[in-house]
Amino acid sequence: MKLRIKRAPNNPIIVPGKYDWRMATVFNPGVIYENGRVYLYERTAGQLRPFICYIGMMESDDGVNFIHSSDKPVFTPAMAGSKYGSVQDPRITKIEDTYYMTYAYRPFAWSSHPTGTGVPESFQTDFPGFDGDPMKNQTRSGIAISKDLYHWQHHVWATPVELDDRDVILFPEKINGRFTMLRRPLQFVGEKYGTDKAGIWISYSEDLQNWTDTELIAKPEFQWESNRIGGSLPPLKTDEGWLVIYHGVETINETTKMVVYRAGAMILDIDNPSKVLYRSSKFILEPEEYYEKYGLYIPSVVFPTGGYIHEDQLSIYYGVCDTAIARASVNINDLLTFIKENSTN
Repeated sequence: MKLRIKRAPNNPIIVPGKYDWRMATVFNPGVIYENGRVYLYERTAGQLRPFICYIGMMESDDGVNFIHSSDKPVFTPAMAGSKYGSVQDPRITKIEDTYYMTYAYRPFAWSSHPTGTGVPESFQTDFPGFDGDPMKNQTRSGIAISKDLYHWQHHVWATPVELDDRDVILFPEKINGRFTMLRRPLQFVGEKYGTDKAGIWISYSEDLQNWTDTELIAKPEFQWESNRIGGSLPPLKTDEGWLVIYHGVETINETTKMVVYRAGAMILDIDNPSKVLYRSSKFILEPEEYYEKYGLYIPSVVFPTGGYIHEDQLSIYYGVCDTAIARASVNINDLLTFIKENSTN
């Protein structure tokens, strides 16, 4: 079957501007749907040099037209430990009576120089107290918590400081009494780890602090994900299992660092999410529209990080070219059928 994904007619629905902390870019939002209202957490930056990122909050009654909840970010690098840092790519889940935000964190923001053809040239920035050693400035992932969606505080680090480990995403409920987390440790490649490129791993914890050893559940298999893969939006519970939307990166030209980011999908076992039941060999979303192909930061990027199911529709919110935010929707039953029909399992 041909999958029909409908893009919002007024995409991109959220663009930079208005406040100094979001003048350059807004992208990769976390999203949660509560009591008929959509709450969206945007990754923003006021400039590229240094590329200090913040997390702003917006809300909407229709999921398309958003207003800011505050004229200031709801989560900042200083709240994570360093005012010179960067907080990135929030994913939002609710477990019992608490909201959780997983986020990527770099203690000292890079300075970025977009090339217009591929991944930007980025350099360590001179900051007080930082000697420029990249090993002291790797991306780790943290967990922030809130009781009301508006006020957040850092709760715990989900990954160790010595790992570059992002795309960390919590499942929206405990499984067999444990928190469950997808992750993408960049250094876990080679014969020892069973994959030549970065893949999707899973860990479990009873307290969010002590995690089981990581287990590889998916590695790059298809041409459109030949560079690496990683989790995208928080897993969604369906009758078929846990629906996981993930991103795949294909390198088109190594010299110019030209890449294409697409979105794929798989279904994990409800009681044992370490087990992949179905994984589509075909991607479900790729850059097609102008705003998905051309932007300030990286061309040819669709990067989903938030979504929800309401009635029979899955709404997906995704960053485009690390520049703006777009929305698409698809019938959830059609998507599950598409995954199963194109599964290699």
